[in-house]
Amino acid sequence: MTEARTSDGTAGLDRLIHEPARLLIMTHLAAVKDADFVYLLRVTGLTKGNLSTHLTRLEAAEYVGISKGFDGKTPRTVCRLTPAGRAAMKAYARVMQDLLAP
Repeated sequence: MTEARTSDGTAGLDRLIHEPARLLIMTHLAAVKDADFVYLLRVTGLTKGNLSTHLTRLEAAEYVGISKGFDGKTPRTVCRLTPAGRAAMKAYARVMQDLLAP
């Protein structure tokens, strides 16, 4: 999901990941095996609706896998990066390093 050079100089950046809220989500998920929705709410500072919308976009791109279940009687949504999501984050990081290199 990369794009060619744009007028703002973001050559090769995956625009889906580059959006600030999604970059924040992807960065947190890249650091852990999986994370539940409540954890992501706390670390990102997003609202429930906003986080849900961004997770839906990332899931549609097959970057994030989402499973829903219960912890006792409490609903629990768990998110994790898919192999494609991890690869996309690594590619994104490489492009950013290249852009920031002197």
